[in-house]
Amino acid sequence: MKRLFLTTAAAALISAPVLAQMTDYSNLIRTRDITGGTIYTMNEAYDEGSWATETYYTEAGAGWNDIGEIEDVILNREGKMIGIVAEVGGFLDIGDKHVMLPVEDVKLVAVDDKSYAYVTRLSEEQLEERESVDEGWWD
Repeated sequence: MKRLFLTTAAAALISAPVLAQMTDYSNLIRTRDITGGTIYTMNEAYDEGSWATETYYTEAGAGWNDIGEIEDVILNREGKMIGIVAEVGGFLDIGDKHVMLPVEDVKLVAVDDKSYAYVTRLSEEQLEERESVDEGWWD
């Protein structure tokens, strides 16, 4: 019995690294591939039904408008993404505003193999009405 227990324990220890090696990392995205990306709004193309069923988009929609840029990715203490900081409004960095968009209001959009954008169901006017989250807000 003791020999069976030791053999089972040894087999479990030997197989542990194999399980770790079998993890699929092909669907991971680095934040550097997100920051600097475009923020789109759906405007009239927004449909609550499709928003609820889509988890991400493989391309930007024809009716979407480019309304800003992804400035940062926001994580909670556990490391889970809870939102993004978007730069919206203004022209040539004059009069622009940084706002926080929670994950419930954005969906990932693949631009190409290594860069991404986000689309929001909110209008540009709704984004500009949000509270500014410039550097002083975080302190």
